[in-house]
Amino acid sequence: MKSLLTLSVFLVLIKEDNGEKPEVSRLPRFPQVYVGDDVTFICKGGSNPTKWIINGIEQPHQNHVMLLTTVTPHNNGQYECEQNGEKSVPVPLTVLVLEALAQLSPSVGGAVITKGEGRNLVLQVDDAEELHNWKCFALRGESGVKFNRIDVNKKLKRAVIFAELKEAERATFWCLNKNKTHRSNAVTLKMTDKLVMLEPPAAPALLGDSVALRCVAWGAEKVEKATFYKNQIEIPDITADTYNITATPEASGTYHCHATYRYSHISATAAEKEGDSDAQEIKVIDGPPAASITVSGHYLECSCPKCPDNCTSCYWYYTPFNDKYNRTRLPEDNPTIYLKEAGNYSCRMNCGKGFSRFSQHYRHKAQSGSGNVLPIILGLLLLVIGLLIVALVAKKQRKKRESNIQEANKDKTTGGDYEQLHLKDTAVYHTLGESTGKDKAEGEYEPLKKTKEETVYHTLGSGEGQSQGEGGYQGLESVKAEVYQTLSSEGQSQGEGGYQGLESVKAEVYQTLSSDASKNPEGEAGKAFEHLSQKAGEALTEEENPYEELKAEKQKKEPSKETE
Repeated sequence: MKSLLTLSVFLVLIKEDNGEKPEVSRLPRFPQVYVGDDVTFICKGGSNPTKWIINGIEQPHQNHVMLLTTVTPHNNGQYECEQNGEKSVPVPLTVLVLEALAQLSPSVGGAVITKGEGRNLVLQVDDAEELHNWKCFALRGESGVKFNRIDVNKKLKRAVIFAELKEAERATFWCLNKNKTHRSNAVTLKMTDKLVMLEPPAAPALLGDSVALRCVAWGAEKVEKATFYKNQIEIPDITADTYNITATPEASGTYHCHATYRYSHISATAAEKEGDSDAQEIKVIDGPPAASITVSGHYLECSCPKCPDNCTSCYWYYTPFNDKYNRTRLPEDNPTIYLKEAGNYSCRMNCGKGFSRFSQHYRHKAQSGSGNVLPIILGLLLLVIGLLIVALVAKKQRKKRESNIQEANKDKTTGGDYEQLHLKDTAVYHTLGESTGKDKAEGEYEPLKKTKEETVYHTLGSGEGQSQGEGGYQGLESVKAEVYQTLSSEGQSQGEGGYQGLESVKAEVYQTLSSDASKNPEGEAGKAFEHLSQKAGEALTEEENPYEELKAEKQKKEPSKETE
């Protein structure tokens, strides 16, 4: 009886096992799925063939593993599988058209590596102090593993993991924070066993981006010549090792390359080699909306017109020119910031469960410490202004000195021993040098030019023992001018105070007698002619001419001499 009961229970268990429902699981187990991720669905509990139903529509795919590469909102829906007539519970997929909080990217190279090799992946997060709270994972085929540790570099504000494929043909790597609320983007690496590789970027090809496809040969320093193909059709006029395409819907397709290369670093006469790469699929997608930067002087403004309404705050980032992985989130969360250090500036919008795409980098080329440039410029400007003021003051003082010199020269010309006479038709007087002869006495003037019928009076210089006495004037007449010369030599026949007419010409010549050797008349010793100054151009009238009185007195004296 007991054996029959045991048999019946065993038969029931067998029947229930044959009727077990399949189960759909989604890998990786992301808290959120972002546009561009690779997602794998696995139908468990049964065997092939497997039917896949998406949003109620049966798919031609019959493998129990379904791989979706570079997912977009077009992949949204309910996923279920059917095995042995049994359907699984549907599993939803919702793709957010946003980017993840943290960034994971290869330090060098692209998405393809050779079998048995690995590649460093660099993790960057906004708060570098929290890097030690992040964990990283890998999905190789259907097996998921967690990295025991990640290498955190606090100085460089980043962490590094070494990604290996092991025996898998492809593997996906990503990182999560401690609370599993935020994650990085996912990086998928693909294995090849060929020496020639076509390396597409590890990041998805987003609409409008520039995508570089690089043809490389394992172990060779460079590829001497490369030929690229799209969908098995050669792309003409491309021989360099890199083919750059603009990500448009028409650019989607399958690419491979043919390379010619040498191991010249091993031997200068190394033989030429060539080979083909594996084909790589390039799928261009319309990614998250991108933020944009507007420049206004030293200010940057971040905006995102195509972002959803819940994208309310702005995050700013600074990256030095020489270190693209040393990206630092700035404390400012305003749409506008002031530029400081030289480097690359970018921004993105926070949209709750994710972020907009980063804006294009704005390269601020000012040197480090550019905040001090304005004071330096102002200082230089003030220095220049100061120099100009000094120069103007010096120029003004120089002009003042020149003016004083001119005034002094003018005073000297109009004053002193001789007075400059300004005549109507410009009479020019030339001072003759000292002479001991009778013809040219000391200090005498030689008339050069005289206008007609003009009387000029010249002040006789003072001299010891002169005959005319103090304050005397010598009248000089013109209109067919008579020239008188004062005789000052000792023993002259005319006697004291005599005058000798020299010549009558239209030009009048006056000579002032100033010889110290001339003798004065008796009774008039010690008397000298007084030097009288007069204004330039001023002439004495006949009424004021003292010469007439002197002449009258002379005429009175002369008859008396004749009588004697």
